[in-house]
Amino acid sequence: METMTNSLVVEKAKSSKIHQVDFNNLSFGSVYTDHMLVCDYVDGAWQAPKVIPYQPISLDPSAKIFHYGQSIFEGMKAYKDEAGKTWLFRPLENFKRLNKSAKRLAIPELPEEYFMEGLTTLLQVDNDWVPRTPGSSLYVRPFMLASGKGFHASPADEYKFIICCAPSGAYFSGKVKVLIEENYSRAANGGVGYAKAGGNYAGQFYPTQLAVAKGYQQVIWTDDNNHEYIEEAGAMNIFVRIGDTLITGPTSDRILDGITRKSILDIAKDEGIPTEVRKISVSEVVEAAKNGELKEMFGAGTAAVVSPIASFGYKDSDYDLPELENSYATRLKKRITDIQYNRAEDKFGWRYQVQ
Repeated sequence: METMTNSLVVEKAKSSKIHQVDFNNLSFGSVYTDHMLVCDYVDGAWQAPKVIPYQPISLDPSAKIFHYGQSIFEGMKAYKDEAGKTWLFRPLENFKRLNKSAKRLAIPELPEEYFMEGLTTLLQVDNDWVPRTPGSSLYVRPFMLASGKGFHASPADEYKFIICCAPSGAYFSGKVKVLIEENYSRAANGGVGYAKAGGNYAGQFYPTQLAVAKGYQQVIWTDDNNHEYIEEAGAMNIFVRIGDTLITGPTSDRILDGITRKSILDIAKDEGIPTEVRKISVSEVVEAAKNGELKEMFGAGTAAVVSPIASFGYKDSDYDLPELENSYATRLKKRITDIQYNRAEDKFGWRYQVQ
């Protein structure tokens, strides 16, 4: 049955599969809600978005996504507070970054109202899927792909914008052991490293497999010139604490403008934690580890919020980080998640209620 919500057409699923889901045992991003949002770009314009039952999509074998990789995505979460209200965290930042990525990959930019109205309508329809279990959330994946046909190496003339959602349990990454990369690069100057392009992640898999084979869980990416500066941790932004100062690299052509990264910087300043945004050399990190000044390293991203690093490897040597009782990582993660779950004041205006 089709209904209209504001200007969106909503086609409800005939039955829900929510009763088949064990919300106490959810792996990350593997169970999907009853509905999805679909919006097509045809004849030079984005058509009206629709909420439809979750289902496979059909693409021609010549669709340009398969041949030239025009694909971008975002990652965000919806949270339910103790009163049962549903919240998003800085969704307009995801929208802006999606269009920034789209522009770089020659994909038509999406109107803001299509993104926000489509997102909120989808979350209203599938509101029961937002978990109430502490630490759990609904992972939200907006993405765009080239659906237009043709083998000619040029931008497609048709695209799809889709949002799918997956309830996910508390994301415990544990403390990870990482390898500072000396040969491979995640991104290069003038490239697409700052965009959330699917190909960026495909290119990370092989070097990460090599690191895993050596006993590490993730790679710390370094610059493409001399592998002199650290840039990102796996698929996350990276923070380093030397002494009492929290340091992260500046955004650039190569580094993703992470929403969690920006939030951590703002909260750290609010907490009175000294922060620096500057290049961080590998030699500086190694030296700080040797003389005891390296207190913490952690990744920052949507899935784990903060992922502490227990040790890192570089040039056949491993360096352990100390275990701190009141770490910056723990403090900052609590501040962010308390805002996300509506457990604390949001002095920054980041919380967005879905209603």
